[in-house]
Amino acid sequence: MAKNKKNLIIGGAGFIGCNLTAYLLEKGEDVCVFDNFSRGGSFDNVVWLKERYPNLRVVAGDIRTDKHLLKKEMELCDVVFHLAGQVAVTTSFINPQLDFMVNVVGTFNILEILRLSERKPILVYASTNKVYGGMEDVVVEERDRRYCYRDFPWGISETRGLNFHSPYGCSKGAAEQYVRDYARMYDLKTVVFRQSCIYGTRQFGVEDQGWVAWMVIAAVLGKPITVYGDGKQVRDVLWVDDLCLALEKAVANIDISKGQIYNIGGGPDKTLSLLELFDYLGSFLGAPVVYSNADWRPGDQKVYVSDIKKAQQDLSWQPQITPQEGVKRLFEWVNNNKELFKERT
Repeated sequence: MAKNKKNLIIGGAGFIGCNLTAYLLEKGEDVCVFDNFSRGGSFDNVVWLKERYPNLRVVAGDIRTDKHLLKKEMELCDVVFHLAGQVAVTTSFINPQLDFMVNVVGTFNILEILRLSERKPILVYASTNKVYGGMEDVVVEERDRRYCYRDFPWGISETRGLNFHSPYGCSKGAAEQYVRDYARMYDLKTVVFRQSCIYGTRQFGVEDQGWVAWMVIAAVLGKPITVYGDGKQVRDVLWVDDLCLALEKAVANIDISKGQIYNIGGGPDKTLSLLELFDYLGSFLGAPVVYSNADWRPGDQKVYVSDIKKAQQDLSWQPQITPQEGVKRLFEWVNNNKELFKERT
């Protein structure tokens, strides 16, 4: 990525956003953070960023309503990373209107500003694997401590048909299709990342979102842990720095990535079940992780693994951090920053 590129990170005070902000600033990029600070931990993340980068610009605004602020900032930038959103499936069930307004209307506002702008910055949008739905037709096999696909050794590719499940899946899926179609209809430089499980430091996970971080936080602080189902559920997990590299490469290769959708996760080589996570945590804690079981959550997939070959080929990108190394890093960060979590959990 060329030096002094101007980046606008919408949702830049969130977990992924603050890590991407630090990542780009360390490379000499200019960054403006745009956030409404509704997410727990977002103020702490900005304080952390400002302590390290005093000249960082931070704009408080909401993508649903503050279109004038968005327009002003988007006219100044070369790249927009749209990471803002309502991110929890459970919240979407409780308040589907909020989910729709944030994820669909907010994204539409961004696209319309982009379409009418003179600068026409690159837009990279963070979507989700939930757009594939429950995938009930995919055969899953049960192993000792995990589930696995029978017929998809490389995971699920972008050719998989969409089947939105839950209000969250609907809102994110609708938004990503707008992002993709605006590239086709208006010749805009947009890219969609269908992200799997992203984890890392500065992640203030809660029970219904950010499961790796939540389990680590709860284990370190001795909080009650509930496993919904049998704990053999598997996801491919991606360390946040590996995601930042993929985002950077999508921009650097925009002639190839323009108008494309990519499944982004750890892929088949970097997967983790809940029980395997507890194994790692138990070794770090020096004692087994204590948890209770409850019924399966509606729509919970026993397995989701991303096929990342398209991103690997187009972007010359490869995840580096193994689940064991990543969980250890996250455990050490939580263990060294317990004061950040005691009032939240």
